[in-house]
Amino acid sequence: MALVRAIAAGDQRALRALYERTHRLVFTFLARLLDDRRSAEELTMDTFHAVWTRAAKYDPAAGPVLGWIMNQARSRAIDRLRHDHRKKRTAPVAVDEAWRADDIDSTAEAIESVQRRQALRACLDTLTAGEREAIETAFFLELSYPEVAARLNQPLGTVKTRIRSGLEKLRQAISMKNGQL
Repeated sequence: MALVRAIAAGDQRALRALYERTHRLVFTFLARLLDDRRSAEELTMDTFHAVWTRAAKYDPAAGPVLGWIMNQARSRAIDRLRHDHRKKRTAPVAVDEAWRADDIDSTAEAIESVQRRQALRACLDTLTAGEREAIETAFFLELSYPEVAARLNQPLGTVKTRIRSGLEKLRQAISMKNGQL
């Protein structure tokens, strides 16, 4: 508890002391969850960076310091697993492979596919940068509103508003381009 208060005050030695006491537990936990030593090392560092930046937000009433740290590590591991799972499901197809794909039987279908992508990009261009970032974070990482807010370091209300307004803009843009999509 005293170390976290010192970290919140900007004491790097306190962070080092807390790291020395807990990093093995965090690393072992992450390595078991992820089954990947390199990712576990990376997320251990990310976790302690979060401890550094969020120390002032630690609430002793919510539980012990180690539990708070492990919860941050767990959250990062879940994000990584979701990201990796999503990446496996939507592995990008090389441009050359796309032209040889079985689902594009003719030049006309290929042209139609390109036109649909262009129409979809035009719809996405109606979004502000904040709306697009919030929607992409929620969709591609499969995160809830609170998780998106934490990930983007933005207030929950702002994230909800951006996602809702962005989705409404997309609905309107898609309905206007309905023949092209």
